[in-house]
Amino acid sequence: MTLPDLDDLIAEVDRRCDTAHRPGGEEQHDGLALLRAAAHLAGQLQLLADDLVEDYVEHCRTHGSSWTDIGASLGVTRQAVQQRFHAPRRRYDSETMTSDLREAMAHAKQSAVHHRNNYIGTEHLLWGLTAEGNSATRHLRATGVSPEAVHRSVGTRLSMGASQAAERIAWTPYSRRAIAIAEARSAQNGSDHIDCDDLLVGLAQVGRGVAATILTDSGFDPTSLDATPAGA
Repeated sequence: MTLPDLDDLIAEVDRRCDTAHRPGGEEQHDGLALLRAAAHLAGQLQLLADDLVEDYVEHCRTHGSSWTDIGASLGVTRQAVQQRFHAPRRRYDSETMTSDLREAMAHAKQSAVHHRNNYIGTEHLLWGLTAEGNSATRHLRATGVSPEAVHRSVGTRLSMGASQAAERIAWTPYSRRAIAIAEARSAQNGSDHIDCDDLLVGLAQVGRGVAATILTDSGFDPTSLDATPAGA
C-alpha cells in the first residue's frame, strides 16, 4: 500500500474546494475555500488514523496486553492511554439477538476464522447478513438491491490473514459502532431483540468501512427501510 504524499493531498483539496469568480470573469479557487477543504480532509485522515490505532489497542487488550505495555508501545503513560481508550465496551450476547441474527453472526465468525482474520470487521458482518434469507436480505430486495450481488461483492473484499487463533476474535471499532446503532434502532422500534435489518442499517449508517462502501456502491439507502415493510 502506497500512502498519499503531500502533492496527492493538495490535488484532492483542489478537487474538493469551491471556485470563486475573480475580476476579469475567470474562475479560480478561493483561498479560504481551499483552507476549509484542507481542514476537512485533514480531519478525515485523523479520524481514520485514530480508528486504526484504536483497533489495535482493542486487539492487544483482547489478547492480554496490559495498559502499561500498550502505553509504552505508543510512547505515552499508562494513565494517558487508559484515558483515551478505556471506554467501556458493551458486550452483546446471543440473548439480545433474534435467531436470524444469531445465525448471521455465526456465518460472520466462520468467515473470519476461514480467512484467518483475528478480527470481526464490517465486511464479515455484511457477509453473514447476506449468507441466508432474513429481514436484511428482504429489505435489500425491497429497495432494489440484490443480496446475492452484495454477498459476492463482500467475497471479493475478504482477504486471507495470518492468524492461527480461532478464539477471542475482537470486533473492529466500526463493527462495534454498527451494532450500537442497531441496538438503538431496535429499541426505538419497541423491540427487545436486535434483528438483521437493524444491523444492516447500522453498517450503512456508520458511513465508513468495507460494508458501508459496498452498500453505498450497490445503491442501498438505509433511510428507505423505515418506509418499507419488512416482509415486502
